[in-house]
Amino acid sequence: MMTTLKKHFVYQADYQHWANDALFAAVDALDEAARQGNQGMMFENIHKTLNHILVATRNWMTRLKGDSQDTGREELYVADWKELKNALRHEFREAQRWLESQPESFFEEPVDYIDAQGQPRQIWVRDALTHVMTHAAHLRGQVTSVIVRLGAPPPEMDYLFYKREMEKSLENLRSSNKP
Repeated sequence: MMTTLKKHFVYQADYQHWANDALFAAVDALDEAARQGNQGMMFENIHKTLNHILVATRNWMTRLKGDSQDTGREELYVADWKELKNALRHEFREAQRWLESQPESFFEEPVDYIDAQGQPRQIWVRDALTHVMTHAAHLRGQVTSVIVRLGAPPPEMDYLFYKREMEKSLENLRSSNKP
């Protein structure tokens, strides 16, 4: 069975949600001081790094939707840990729903945007979405390195584990629907 770009990115958004939850469970083993303490990360600490995933995803989804780019750039900071987790959950679920509503042709279109230096740019939708998904995975990897060093359990976030869990869930659903 051939997977379309649309299906691929819908699954990727679902995976991002799943992987975030796996990471959140591990980060929850740390106290606020550990989450907020300067760990020498690109975005200083665990909380700010996860907040950046939210901001970057929101910025790119705004661009892809063709909404105004005047709002939402890096100013967004969700200070409360529980609110940040919920905002990230919502962001990827909303992205998944929105991607599901797009026609197949959307994923082959270019999108114009203004980069962080204020320069006009253009990128293919498929490349922008690949960036969103790999950027989030990259930053979750950085967070994982720090939380394990701080004593939190290492989260299992590999895509193959996600696929296995989804296949198992589908099999359970099928077997529960048999007469």
